[in-house]
Amino acid sequence: MRYVAALTAGVLLAAAATGSAGAAGWGEGEGRAAPATGFAGAAGSAAASRAPALAQVRAVAETAPNWDDAAGGDANADDPAIWVSPTRPEKSVVLGALKNGGLTAVDLTGKELQHIATPPAPEEGQEPGRFNNVDLVQNAVLGGRLRDLAVVTDRGRDQLRIYSVDRRGADAKDKVLTDLTSAKAPLVFSKDTDEVQEQRTAYGVAVLADPLGPLVAVTRRSEARIGLFRLVADGAKVTYKPVTRWDFPTSFKLRDGSTWAPCEEPGDRPQFEGMVFDRTTRTLYAAQEHVGIWRVPLRGKPELLEKVREFGQPAAYDEETEECAPTGPARPDAGKYLSADAEGLTIAYKNGRKTLYASSQGDSTFAVYRLDARGLTYRAGFEVVDGHATDGVQHSDGAAVTTQPLGARFPHGLLAVHDGENTPGDGDREGTNFKLVRLEQLP
Repeated sequence: MRYVAALTAGVLLAAAATGSAGAAGWGEGEGRAAPATGFAGAAGSAAASRAPALAQVRAVAETAPNWDDAAGGDANADDPAIWVSPTRPEKSVVLGALKNGGLTAVDLTGKELQHIATPPAPEEGQEPGRFNNVDLVQNAVLGGRLRDLAVVTDRGRDQLRIYSVDRRGADAKDKVLTDLTSAKAPLVFSKDTDEVQEQRTAYGVAVLADPLGPLVAVTRRSEARIGLFRLVADGAKVTYKPVTRWDFPTSFKLRDGSTWAPCEEPGDRPQFEGMVFDRTTRTLYAAQEHVGIWRVPLRGKPELLEKVREFGQPAAYDEETEECAPTGPARPDAGKYLSADAEGLTIAYKNGRKTLYASSQGDSTFAVYRLDARGLTYRAGFEVVDGHATDGVQHSDGAAVTTQPLGARFPHGLLAVHDGENTPGDGDREGTNFKLVRLEQLP
C-alpha cells in the first residue's frame, strides 16, 4: 500500500519516538541479543542540504516478465539476492522471490536457470505458500558442514524456507538450489495455523553469518515487529529457533508537541520489509515503510536515522482507492530523500567504505548514503531509466548489491533491483521483473 502522492518535503529534523522497545520474549541463552529497552531519537540524520539532480542509469540485462494473474501463475517479482561464485564470478547467480510464483534463479544475462514453486496449502481452506523476500549467506558452518544458504520468507504459511546453493553456480543449471527446510520448521510469528490465516506473517528477511549459526532477521506483515532467529541443523536439513524480537513505535512525537501516526489500512500497524545487516558491525538496518530507516544494533537501542518525506504529514485511508491520501501539508519533521514506501536496503563494501542504497518506492528513485559510525550521510540519488537493453524501473521494492567483479558483463560489480512496472506490458496484465545494473554507473 502506497501513498497516493508525495508532497514537497520540509527540512529534516530530529523527532523522538514515543513509547519504548519490547525486545522481550524468546531468549536463547548465551549469545542472545540484549533486549532493547527504548528507542533513541533521530540522531545521525542525513544531511539537510538540497539534493542534487538525480543521476540516470540504465540496466544492461533483465529477467523475463512475471504476470500476476492465473495464466502467469500469480507471479509477482519482489526481492532479489546475489550469490557470488568464489571461483568463477561470471557464473554467479541472482535469486528472486516471486510471491505466489515461487522463487527464480537466473544467470547474469537474466536467463532463468531454475524455478521453485511454493509449497501447497497444508490443508484445504488454508493459505498456500507465498515467497516474499530472499537473502543469502555464504560459507556458513551448520551441522559441521560448510554451506551457502538462501533463506526465503514464506509469507503464506508463516515459515522460513532454506535452500543450499550449488557452488557450480550457473553451471548447475536447474540444480542451483536444493531445499533443505526441515519438516519440523516452526511457524515464525503465528501461534497456530488459525492465526496464520490472518496473514500477519513472515515478510522481510536479512541474514548474518555467525559462528553459532546464521542469524536471520524477519519482519512481520502488518505489524511494527522484527524477530531474530538462528538457523540450526536438523540432521541433513535446516530449521530455526527464535532468539529475540523488537517491537517498534507506531506513533511519533513531532517537534510541535503533537503526536503523529502513519496512515495505514484499517487494523494494520506501520510495517517493515526491506532490511540489510552491516556485516562489519553486526548491525541491522531496517526500513519501516511509512516512517524511515532504523539502525538496530543486536545489543542496544534502535535509532531512527532517516525519515520519509511523508513523516508527520496528516493523511487518511480511502476505502475506494485502498490508498492513503494527504489531508494536510508536509511537516518540518519530514525527511528529504525517501518517498514512502521506504523499501529495499543493501550495502556495498569497497576500499574500507560502506555505501547504503535505499529504494524510494513512492517516487521510483534510489537514495545513496555513506554509512559510518555516525549514521547515514546522503550522497546522491539516481533513477533507472529506459535504455537500449531494458526499460526503466518503477515502484522498486527489493535491491541487492555486490562490489565483486563478475566477469565481462559486470566488471565492477552488480546492483539487482525489482521493477514493479515492467514494460512492455501485455494488455491489462500486471508485469514485474528484475533489472541488472552495472555498479560503475551508480553515483
